[in-house]
Amino acid sequence: MIVRIMGEGQWKLADGHFTELNTLDDELLQEMESGDGEGFRSTLGALLDAVRRLGEPLPDDALEPSELILPAPDATLDEVRQMLSDDGLIPG
Repeated sequence: MIVRIMGEGQWKLADGHFTELNTLDDELLQEMESGDGEGFRSTLGALLDAVRRLGEPLPDDALEPSELILPAPDATLDEVRQMLSDDGLIPG
């Protein structure tokens, strides 16, 4: 799976990491719904760090179709809210 972090680039992750990312996404969604700004910031950082840690960065000149698009690390709660589907940032 190819994941894009807005403003940073793309990472290739094995599909087996989807469960870990989805768990963090579920936490992020709960924090957004409850208005927990501190928790949101922490979990967003953990989600993006997991992509960087588990994935292999693609070269800057590579433009692969991204299956997931995640917000930039400095995205606000409102900006991320606009990106959400009913399932969160990660469908499923």
